[in-house]
Amino acid sequence: MRKTCTIIATTALAVTLASGTASATPGSGVTGTILAQKTVGHTDYTLREITIQPGGYTGWHFHDGTLYAYVKAGTLTHNLADCSIDGVFGTGRAFSEKPDQVHIGRNLGSTPLVLEVLYVLPAGSPLSEDAPDPGCGF
Repeated sequence: MRKTCTIIATTALAVTLASGTASATPGSGVTGTILAQKTVGHTDYTLREITIQPGGYTGWHFHDGTLYAYVKAGTLTHNLADCSIDGVFGTGRAFSEKPDQVHIGRNLGSTPLVLEVLYVLPAGSPLSEDAPDPGCGF
């Protein structure tokens, strides 16, 4: 059910919002393209496609709001700041990220990882904020 809701919300947003410009994601082997952006009241909605090359990673970071993501291709390994893996998400899977939760996303596979991500953030917030490396060794 959650996967279906995420796909519907992401698709609806992509259809109804105006196009944005491309921007990069911190890390290694990561690119991102903003597909749509809209501010409603005090909330920014940004739909972004993120590609992480094999061996690439996002860098340690957090978000000021909630993210809803769908894995379009590949597999994402998602680690928290305590170094634990809190999810391995393959093609067709959806997941969310909580506000202020420090994490890193990694592509440990041999093919590019493509994510469709809906950022739901307080108006004016950056898409992500860098966090110190907690010493996990990756």
